[in-house]
Amino acid sequence: MPVVNITLIKGYSADARRRLSTHMTNLVTQFLGAISEGTTVMVSELDQASYMRGHENKNPAPPPTPAANLVHDYLNAMQVRDLQAAAALLDDGFWMEFPGAVRMQTLDELIAWSKPRYRSIAKTFDAFSEAFTERETIVVCHGTLHGEWPDGTPFEGIRFVDRFTVAGGKITSQMVWNDLAEMRSMSA
Repeated sequence: MPVVNITLIKGYSADARRRLSTHMTNLVTQFLGAISEGTTVMVSELDQASYMRGHENKNPAPPPTPAANLVHDYLNAMQVRDLQAAAALLDDGFWMEFPGAVRMQTLDELIAWSKPRYRSIAKTFDAFSEAFTERETIVVCHGTLHGEWPDGTPFEGIRFVDRFTVAGGKITSQMVWNDLAEMRSMSA
């Protein structure tokens, strides 16, 4: 039964402490093979006057927006074609890759590439998962696509998986896998 103690400076929101505790529980259960019901995570807080680094009392910086939330916001902006809002979430070196090893770097390229493929498209999200590395967070989301083919025929229930990397509060890459081409050839 692992016990994890975390000490924070007072000031983090209840949601931030809950997310930290949840991620720590997941890490410990996966790393040690423990069960989550047997893993205890305790968060203690110090007031700012009780914490000093470099001869100065410190205040906590707010944690960054969860990477999965950032990705969800990006995908929602793309669905409503708010390209300005979507682009604001992308890193300067952003790239995306679609089935067929089609690689693009701008949203305008994506819109032009997708125009002959479908008239409209939207996603129904089943789940978002996060994995952490030293400098970035990997976000994987999956679900189904629905929309209209170029001739106006509707489609739905087409599987997709998107894998994003997020670093420094920006999306740095997106890799896409889906059954769009297979389903289109079946409907032709």
